[in-house]
Amino acid sequence: MTQNSHPFKKISSRLIFLSAGLLGYSLSIAPINAESFAPLLEPVSNNAVALVQTKNNHYIVSFSGLGSKKDYTDVLNKTFVYDVTRNKWHQGSNIPMQTPVVDKRTKKDITGRLASVATGVGELAYVFGGYTVASDHAEISVPDVYSYDVKHDKFIVLAPMPVPVDDSIALSYKGQYIYLVSGWHNDGNVNLVQLYDIRNNTWSQATPFPGKPVFGQAGAILNSTMLVCDGVTTTIHQYKRRSYSAETACYQGDINTNNPNKIDWRIVPHPTGIARYRMASGADKAKKEFIFVGGSDNPYNYNGIGYNQNPSQPDNQIWRYSLMDKKWSVTTSNQQTMDHRGLIVFDGKLLTVGGMGKNQQVLDKIYQHGSLVQSK
Repeated sequence: MTQNSHPFKKISSRLIFLSAGLLGYSLSIAPINAESFAPLLEPVSNNAVALVQTKNNHYIVSFSGLGSKKDYTDVLNKTFVYDVTRNKWHQGSNIPMQTPVVDKRTKKDITGRLASVATGVGELAYVFGGYTVASDHAEISVPDVYSYDVKHDKFIVLAPMPVPVDDSIALSYKGQYIYLVSGWHNDGNVNLVQLYDIRNNTWSQATPFPGKPVFGQAGAILNSTMLVCDGVTTTIHQYKRRSYSAETACYQGDINTNNPNKIDWRIVPHPTGIARYRMASGADKAKKEFIFVGGSDNPYNYNGIGYNQNPSQPDNQIWRYSLMDKKWSVTTSNQQTMDHRGLIVFDGKLLTVGGMGKNQQVLDKIYQHGSLVQSK
């Protein structure tokens, strides 16, 4: 397909940004055709992604992440913008660093970050946090928050997070609020649910996350209901260093429509009994379903090597949870993928942007993992 050919036959008015044993109906999987989408300008993983809609177009935006060398020298502060209409990528302005972080060994400013999260609200993308990696492998959670105007390629500095987190999830609500659920803060996980008010540029605390605090979890929101699954917890030992363990658990949070700071949390049965780390997750608003794609069953450091020293491999499962029927369906994609911060659903397609494939290869593709069409 040529550079200007379009992978979307039409621009649907229905678009959703997707910021995992009960079985229901299955998902029909469309063939993967990565060549339909122009490749990214370079491979990138652990990147924050968002879908934004302007008056005349739609854009997929990728923020920061990890390059193909997979070490501290290849942590990015780059912005890549995919023009859906033209099927073409271009590079935007680098993500700013409002709160300076200096490498103690090299004395140089660190500008790149990993595990940021993003979500699109109207014509703007909102980017939160992430962590820096120094030459001595020290990691610092960044409090920075920005909005990004894709039409004018402009970042605006917003109120910083009260508690800086990375490896979290960002869920937008009513076009005014964005929830950051749990995540990692410098030395450990937090159970906080931090609520950002777009209109007033202010922060407050919502009802805390009820499960074990986690990082690398996945989640999405449908109207006033969110679903959060899996992630990694820390375990403290008496005679050795703390360890990291996959957490197999799903929680549904129902937002009080009269008070966005109040969330009624409930347990949801897990679809497989095996946790996945850094899945791509989102929602189908029309069918009231949550969708989780890929991930790995072996939690890992940012280079894809497990905390147990075994190389992590991606999964190809697709989990869907029907909010109406309270049932899960589990199917597979033709593409194994992990190390994601979000799933893009556009024109009925389930898309991941970059990420890691087999043998921890950093990807430069947009992959389609099926569609919203259900089999009968």
